[in-house]
Amino acid sequence: MRTGTIPRVLGTAAALAALLTTALAAPAVAERSTTPDRAPVEAAAPASFTHPGVLVSRPQLDFVRGRVQAGTQPWKSAYDQMMGSKYASLTRTAKPRAVVECGSYSNPNNGCTDEREDAIAAYTLSLAWYITQDGRYAQKAIQIMDAWSAVIKDHTNSNAPLQTGWAGSSWPRAAEIIKYTYSSWPGSGRFGTMLRDVYLPEVTNGSHSNGNWELSMTEAAIGIAVFLEDRAAYDKAVGKFRGRVPAYIYVTADGSLPKVAPGSGLDTRAKVINYWQGQSTFMDGLSQETCRDLTHTGYGLSAISHIAETSRIQGQDLYPEIADRLRHAMGLHARHQLGTPVPSSLCGGSLKDSLGPVTEVGFNALANRLGYAMTNTQTLTERQRPAGSNNLFVAWETLTHANNPA
Repeated sequence: MRTGTIPRVLGTAAALAALLTTALAAPAVAERSTTPDRAPVEAAAPASFTHPGVLVSRPQLDFVRGRVQAGTQPWKSAYDQMMGSKYASLTRTAKPRAVVECGSYSNPNNGCTDEREDAIAAYTLSLAWYITQDGRYAQKAIQIMDAWSAVIKDHTNSNAPLQTGWAGSSWPRAAEIIKYTYSSWPGSGRFGTMLRDVYLPEVTNGSHSNGNWELSMTEAAIGIAVFLEDRAAYDKAVGKFRGRVPAYIYVTADGSLPKVAPGSGLDTRAKVINYWQGQSTFMDGLSQETCRDLTHTGYGLSAISHIAETSRIQGQDLYPEIADRLRHAMGLHARHQLGTPVPSSLCGGSLKDSLGPVTEVGFNALANRLGYAMTNTQTLTERQRPAGSNNLFVAWETLTHANNPA
């Protein structure tokens, strides 16, 4: 594994909290709020991990299976969409390689698309297995995961951390379902070794690139930690999450400038504004990447939702800590994607692209479970159903999370 490409920061929750407090109190940006979002909560992995427990739990899967069997919408159409996709194919041939090389914007693309799509396929097939109870789907998922665990050794080039985060987010979802609901997977130990030796070192220390990088990397880290039952890796991922989310989504309680992530080096107003894509007017729900484009913003919001969802399954619900930020962010971006004119104070009056199929998980958690009114997010979510895959790390979330009470 390469060294020196990702800044190392202290992994304990106490150290992260101290770094965050120092960063927020820096004299050069004294106007930034130093008030924390919530009272600090000690990071603590569960004494006993819940399995399957990465993004989806057994009760959630049972709910989905029942709805699909009953032919109820929107789950039936979402299931049909998934089963009709290339990712559910029983004739798929995995394309593993020892070194996956990904440059900026996947140039070069030496195994990048193959790895991401094989990981999504393994997850898709694991869902197909659970819903149908047809062992052929489980066996195909195992075949794909075993093919990669036998070969992969490293990720290289500039996009290696992000690529590892994307693929590393999908692999544990699939592995959790297969290991804990299918009769036998002899290669599960080797797969775990792959996650520990090849993926976790690349994502565990985070990134000071655009925020969607660290959020996707942290999603991979927490999923891997659950599969490995690694309490230290889980706690470190939660610490990263708590440092990054307030630095990715602004709320007015933060003060005149957004918060900064621990160790970011953003110690002047000019640096902060530059990092926020040149945006100098801040409003509830603004993302660090809003003025870049909605697609990358969607990556970040999706990863936030996924991490919180996994934490909820594991008995340490992070949603209450980030609910206010996430609901404002989803609402702001949904409102403008639905056609509300963009004011000149927001990204010069123009927003690019769209969020993608990323709102189901967060909307279900915040609106249906926690009771927040989220009219714009609901409208966008329902309009986009059934939500498919972004071919990176998001897949079939209308099927798995639409109105899912479990």
